[in-house]
Amino acid sequence: GEFGMVTKSEVVAAQKEWGQGIVDISRVHTRNGDYKARATRHINELYAYQITDVMFKPTLASEDQFRETFSEALDYFIGRDGTEDNGFAISGWTNVRWKNNAIYTDSDSAMAMGNYWFTGPDGNETKVEYTFGYVRDKNGDLRINLHHSSLPFSP
Repeated sequence: GEFGMVTKSEVVAAQKEWGQGIVDISRVHTRNGDYKARATRHINELYAYQITDVMFKPTLASEDQFRETFSEALDYFIGRDGTEDNGFAISGWTNVRWKNNAIYTDSDSAMAMGNYWFTGPDGNETKVEYTFGYVRDKNGDLRINLHHSSLPFSP
């Protein structure tokens, strides 16, 4: 593409931005701020809904497993009464820590898989498995077009 190969450092930066967004949404919610606006910005800036199909399978979704639209993603992040969505991003998270198992990059897209840990208000971490895919937008920024997240298998 016109912006050159996607680099692993761009993927790591996009991951940090996503994690910081989740922490910010939780912080704004805790302070009774406009967390819906912050979550809206998170989705609009980091996901590719305006550009292409987005394949989003959130961790804590079983009835509406796949979130193909902006509004379905927003419901997952901030909750919606009468649904399974309690608001993942308003759960008081204070940190997101990433460990990539692998990152694949090519000329205009990338994929990453690994574990991330969400630190709760009590200081305890929850380990979650992820696969993220990224595409470049018209400005050359990475946008999420694939996000699959699941809790580790427990036999």
